[in-house]
Amino acid sequence: MEPAVRADLVKDHPLKGRAAFVTGASRGIGAAIAVALGAAGAKVALFAKTGEPHPKLPGTLYETAKAIEAVGGEALPIVGDLRDAEAVGEAVDTAAAAFGGLDVCVNNASALDLTGIGELSLKKFDLIAGVNLRGTFASISAALPYLRGSDHAHLLTVSPPLNTDVRWFSGGPYTATKYGMTIMTLGASETEPGIAANCLWPKTTIATAAVEFALGGQPMLDRSRKPEIVADAALAILKRDPNAYTGNAVMVEDLLAEEGVTDLDGYSVVPGTTDFQPDIYVD
Repeated sequence: MEPAVRADLVKDHPLKGRAAFVTGASRGIGAAIAVALGAAGAKVALFAKTGEPHPKLPGTLYETAKAIEAVGGEALPIVGDLRDAEAVGEAVDTAAAAFGGLDVCVNNASALDLTGIGELSLKKFDLIAGVNLRGTFASISAALPYLRGSDHAHLLTVSPPLNTDVRWFSGGPYTATKYGMTIMTLGASETEPGIAANCLWPKTTIATAAVEFALGGQPMLDRSRKPEIVADAALAILKRDPNAYTGNAVMVEDLLAEEGVTDLDGYSVVPGTTDFQPDIYVD
């Protein structure tokens, strides 16, 4: 994995020496965020199911850990299933014990299936609800007791703004779980003073395994941006004062523009591309 974190986003970063817990960190956006945190000097606990190489999907927790160490960060890979609340709690406790506390919780892991109600099986619904809703709830619940003791506490969830245009509801079961992730996170901004709780979502599709295998394959990958664009936006949020920036569901590109990053071609899977695939829930 080649880190693509902009030096101006990590120089003298407020996350240096901070402790973070990242779900879904074996590949894609989660791995990119974890590496970006490591480059900023953070200690990063990685949580995901993939400890051994997958026959079809690239990346493992241990590969992400090596990438973090390569950029000067400290990594703690923890293999586990996000649907297992006990495993999640133990992982967060392990991270906090190893790092002397916890400052950041990044809820990235998600299961994707856009099949509509009436067609989606109950088994598949239980999977996406278990990962997206239950998993995010378990992660936030386990992290909050430690975040309350931090003077730079952040909850960050990779989930969309609440776009109520009915055209986005055709994949209703998945949409309900992703919107639920947003609602839980923004709800924490109201109930947890001193803890920043924000959501982040890209305007264009991101080159992940989900895009490759479930949403269009190589043609859509060629119209996507690299996961590092989300990672850099995540760093831009996580460096902010938690008392001053909370309760936002912000778009990746808008956040980077606020940071003065407007030339995004370096994040393109195919340099020079202008015909990007808009992400879901984005008008």
